[in-house]
Amino acid sequence: MSARMHLSDAHGSQQPAGGSAAGHGADGHGPDDGERIAVAVEILGLLADRTRLSLLRRLGAGEADVTTLTEASGASRTSVSQHLARLRLAGLVTTRKDGRRAVYALRHGHLRRLVDEALSAADHRVRHLPPHD
Repeated sequence: MSARMHLSDAHGSQQPAGGSAAGHGADGHGPDDGERIAVAVEILGLLADRTRLSLLRRLGAGEADVTTLTEASGASRTSVSQHLARLRLAGLVTTRKDGRRAVYALRHGHLRRLVDEALSAADHRVRHLPPHD
């Protein structure tokens, strides 16, 4: 299965009360753990790149075009465009046209919170902060 299919189907679909959505287990708790873990590995793999993590961190603050994202990441425009294409194909970011500009945004808040948590964990390690819940 492609990364796009895995990632775009990761959250499942909304279902009406009393209904059963395709891809949900018999207990109603969502896809089986194997599929969930495989998709999580794909997502974390996409985040495990300095440029992509920088792009996602900036997009966590709101929509941005390629010029803004290039400045925020410090990478070349070509590199930023390639990383954005990969994130878009994986279903992690959306794009819309604003005149001649392409404007990017995070697909959902889960991703913003995941990036925030990863950076918070890094803060603790870099600043030697004590662990907490």
